[in-house]
Amino acid sequence: MQPTPARSWSALALAGLLGAAGVTHFAKPKPYDAIVPRALPGKPRTWTYLSGAAEVALAAAVATPRTRGLGGKLAAAFFAAVFPANVKMAYDLRGKSPRVRAVAYGRLPLQVPLILWALRVGRSSP
Repeated sequence: MQPTPARSWSALALAGLLGAAGVTHFAKPKPYDAIVPRALPGKPRTWTYLSGAAEVALAAAVATPRTRGLGGKLAAAFFAAVFPANVKMAYDLRGKSPRVRAVAYGRLPLQVPLILWALRVGRSSP
């Protein structure tokens, strides 16, 4: 499939989202530490940094036409893998204000379009 400007824009937008999210793991790690599932071994900060590095690497893979196919598929897998952290965040915030709960609960169904977007980007590579 030949990449079109729209497909390239979609890939670059996904790369921007992943890159920005990855950078925030290093710039403001505390909120991410709080949503690391306790079942994971080691310190939450380690997982925060690892997931941030993964997002930056995925951003680079998705932004590069040569690696876009694999990058899109790996990004979809990453979005599925971090879903438990989003569930934990929603659970932990269940006693907060309606606005905070709405944001936390609203993130849960957003994983599906993120996964589909990443898969579509992965299929759009040559």
